[in-house]
Amino acid sequence: VRLAMEAAHALAYLQSAASPPIIHRDVKSSNILINDSFNAKISDFGASRLIDIDQTQVTTVVLGTRGYLDPEYFETSLLTEKSDVYSFGVLLAELLTRQPPLSLERKPEEINLATYFLKAIKEGRLLEILDPALVSEASDEEQLFDVAKLVMDCLRAKGEYRPAMREVTA
Repeated sequence: VRLAMEAAHALAYLQSAASPPIIHRDVKSSNILINDSFNAKISDFGASRLIDIDQTQVTTVVLGTRGYLDPEYFETSLLTEKSDVYSFGVLLAELLTRQPPLSLERKPEEINLATYFLKAIKEGRLLEILDPALVSEASDEEQLFDVAKLVMDCLRAKGEYRPAMREVTA
């Protein structure tokens, strides 16, 4: 969880404090590296996009990794900072469940981890899909539900309803 929060702070910095703001566009677990001090670092800025300060979105060729890709961005080619928020939500779901973002091992309608995660919450099965080691280590189940709520917020279908990365870190 600490590493995820460090990654969230880095993404929030890129979107809110960097000038010009940067949208990473390929947030995924393999792009979160751990240094010698066990701190998270964001890597692979090859797909990143600089955004003018006065812009909130840009139309661009869709880039990113399947399973992490914001469906709204995929459908419209409109890239916003909320596209990274969606990808971060998938990353959190991956950490909580120890499930890959795409898996043919799941039911056809649940191949996508985001769909699988949201469906399980809707059906009241959150604890069933979480990594058992994580559940046993948690000092309070309420913390797990709080993180799951954050994942749900990040995975909202419409970007305008997702939190900003700086809100994710709060």
